[in-house]
Amino acid sequence: GGKVSEDELAANAKAIMEAADRFGIVNLKLQAEAVLAKQTDITVDNMLDNLLYANSKNLALFQEKIMDFVAENGSKIVGKVSFSSVPSELISDILTAFAQGKKSNGEAAPEDDLAFTRVSELRRRLHEKGLCFDGSRETMIALLRENTE
Repeated sequence: GGKVSEDELAANAKAIMEAADRFGIVNLKLQAEAVLAKQTDITVDNMLDNLLYANSKNLALFQEKIMDFVAENGSKIVGKVSFSSVPSELISDILTAFAQGKKSNGEAAPEDDLAFTRVSELRRRLHEKGLCFDGSRETMIALLRENTE
């Protein structure tokens, strides 16, 4: 197959992701998602729109970046952003992001708990097992749990 340049990915990340997703080209979708996550500056003003977009397209890596922003900037967000339009399953992800932040700050968390594992690590483990590594965080965790030796 052909190769899409980094510049093309950067300029057209969303369109490429959507086309790749539609036609089942997982690696291209994940490449475009990584570029989107890298190039997008998350702010209080754009956080919610980006979160809802990431969730609607199963962009786990991009969603994790946004969740990290929420966890790190909670005090700036509270009272300024309404979470009333956020699907209930995302509230769990927000809490996970806060817990990951506490874990990285030295607070104890269960060893090898998949709920606290970063998306890139979940994808790496799935790839090593020859399993599909595209999908939501919950889907990836469920697949790993189903296929644990």
